[in-house]
Amino acid sequence: MEVIETVVTDGLEMGERVSSMGQNLDTDKTKAEFVWTLQATWHLVNVRLEMDQLFDQPVCKKKKLWEVVSEKINGKLGESGSSDVTVKAYECDLKWRNMLATYRKNAERAKRLGESSVHWEFYRAMHEVLGKSREEVEAQRRAKLSGTKLGKAIASKRFTPILPTPSVASAPFAQRPPQDVLQLYMELQERKMNMWAQQKALEERKIEAINNLAQAISSLAQKNSEPEFGKDEQ
Repeated sequence: MEVIETVVTDGLEMGERVSSMGQNLDTDKTKAEFVWTLQATWHLVNVRLEMDQLFDQPVCKKKKLWEVVSEKINGKLGESGSSDVTVKAYECDLKWRNMLATYRKNAERAKRLGESSVHWEFYRAMHEVLGKSREEVEAQRRAKLSGTKLGKAIASKRFTPILPTPSVASAPFAQRPPQDVLQLYMELQERKMNMWAQQKALEERKIEAINNLAQAISSLAQKNSEPEFGKDEQ
């Protein structure tokens, strides 16, 4: 009986060890990080470049777009069975930022030394989309818009340029030739002096009127007080 109990106990201990090992494997699998293989990186480049116009919109939710990118990459990797770990949206965003930095360095190198000096495998695919100038992108957008109703409506409108209204001070200069600028300046200065003299004369008149009013009030007060003194003397 003792031997049987020992065997049963050992079996339970072995079962517990196996189950704990299985749990550890599951937790390690969930904690496993996504590895950017060459195939996964190519999927990122292709998917991100296909959605470049969506990312280039002035108003867009990039978090949602990166979730779409990660879903597409996981789908492609799942079809090929090359990875059991799924990639997250923020991982795609971070990887693309690093690739953009590398692309810019290679683009500067291509300008200085020529495109033959660049050996980065993703450069040509990214440069075909990201290397276009803003003028080329705008020309393509106008070409796509020209055939639509909105494009025809915009093209049919005529826009009148709004010119700045000349100020009062600059109008005489525009009407007169350059040789009369000094004479005009002297005339403006003379006008300012006349305005100042008129204002000064007006102020002097105001002061004089106030003084006259004060004298009239004081004289009137004296006249009103004289009869009272006469009555007191009587």
